[in-house]
Amino acid sequence: MYRIGIDVGGTNTDAAILRGREVVGWYKHATTPEVTSGIVGALSGALESTHMGRADVGAVMIGTTHFTNAVVQRRELSRVAVFRLCGPATHSLLPMVDWPVSLREIVVGHVALLPGGAEFDGQPITPFDEASVREACRRARDLGLESVAVSSVFSPVNPGHELLTAEIIRAEMPGAAISLSHEIGRLGMLQRENAAIMNACLHVLGRKTIAAFRASLTDLGLRCPLYLAQNDGTLMSADFAERFPVFTFASGPTNSMRGAAFLSGLREAVVVDIGGTTTDIGALAHGFPREASVEVEVGGVRTNFRMPDVFSFGLGGGSLVTGEGATLQVGPLSVGYELTARGRVFGGDTLTATDIAVAGGRASLGESSRVADLSGSFIADALAYMQKRVEEAIDQMKLSRDPVPVILVGGGSILVNEQLAGASQVLRPPHYQVANAVGAAIAQISGEVDRVVSLSEVGREEALSVAKKEAVERAVAAGAEASTIQIVDVEDIPLAYLPSNAVRIRVKVAGDLAL
Repeated sequence: MYRIGIDVGGTNTDAAILRGREVVGWYKHATTPEVTSGIVGALSGALESTHMGRADVGAVMIGTTHFTNAVVQRRELSRVAVFRLCGPATHSLLPMVDWPVSLREIVVGHVALLPGGAEFDGQPITPFDEASVREACRRARDLGLESVAVSSVFSPVNPGHELLTAEIIRAEMPGAAISLSHEIGRLGMLQRENAAIMNACLHVLGRKTIAAFRASLTDLGLRCPLYLAQNDGTLMSADFAERFPVFTFASGPTNSMRGAAFLSGLREAVVVDIGGTTTDIGALAHGFPREASVEVEVGGVRTNFRMPDVFSFGLGGGSLVTGEGATLQVGPLSVGYELTARGRVFGGDTLTATDIAVAGGRASLGESSRVADLSGSFIADALAYMQKRVEEAIDQMKLSRDPVPVILVGGGSILVNEQLAGASQVLRPPHYQVANAVGAAIAQISGEVDRVVSLSEVGREEALSVAKKEAVERAVAAGAEASTIQIVDVEDIPLAYLPSNAVRIRVKVAGDLAL
């Protein structure tokens, strides 16, 4: 069976076809303003390059920035009812208190602070009040709201009140989209609540987008399952993605890092992914992207769901080159998917980073005669500028001063040479141009548990064993082949500020997709 990975970037939409561990075909297509057209173009090109039968495709995996862009650009977002189960606690900081005003005004529909919530050990702060929840539902329904975000204090420890609230919402608001914070974020009340609200405001767009993706596959004669890439380097089913579109955030850089690990064979390295608009730099740990250890902002909102530790800046093949000498600058502005129309080597009149790479002999694209007027010193300065930007970013991602292996991927990696300061070795593996799509195609299914337990009530080994078992069950339920599941990460952190010998346990597992 073949697997097809697709990654939608700001400049190009890439598709790669894999059979086992072999890349048998790939294709790049300019990203279109209406995302699905670019996906169809990339898919069609990749399929034609291999002459394979449609029935031989076992699964299609898509990584997209569509939902991230919706939040950043403040478009196609739904108004949300926010129910917080907190008893008398947390009233001093209302939901969305730290959101940018421009985003909060679009998303907030109704806010209700309700009895309930839990202490760190799962004991209720105050009893659950069904009547209060029903009244909040009626208020939200009267306002015409169809998306609800539910958060409860310490819900990752005891999600009971969130689950009871969801049952009432289904009865009082039939058809409403429900986001429960314990299913989305980790410990940390405000950030977990933010993630749930953000997920809720994307529900309608999620259903619309996934339906368009499915229609694209049908139009091409593909009847295989559809999966979307998550921000931790693993996959989720299309049905799951409709419920949790927020998990697609940052899946692009994650796909590139997983693809880089697969193509290079390295499991510990820094990955430099240079695309058409941006450069994303991350680190591999055990073959998976190193996760951010601090909260991550998306569209100006603090969240704490799984996100890769990635440093991004505006340098890519379409970056504008302006000034000269001391005023020389490459990026952050970019022509994006218009590179082949506006770049000088393609007949346009805009000087881009790709033009510099062609003039400097690092790439053979378009017509090099169109950049023959550029002086040697100007070309050298521009190349040195880009090289230095990348080297400085690599230094930021390193955990020590020691040199580290560096993997160069992405079509824009032609902008730098392989003599990078701070690197013990530099690899540009085969199919580096579509490492992002390869990463989507080889992505696995994961399961994760993150909770606080009291070691006064249960032993450490037993607590870890229970968490591992539950993480495996979650991975299998999400579509993983049980026999391939491996533990990716285990953490147990003593919480000295809590009584009863409390410890935070986090377990993550991953396994191959069951086809």
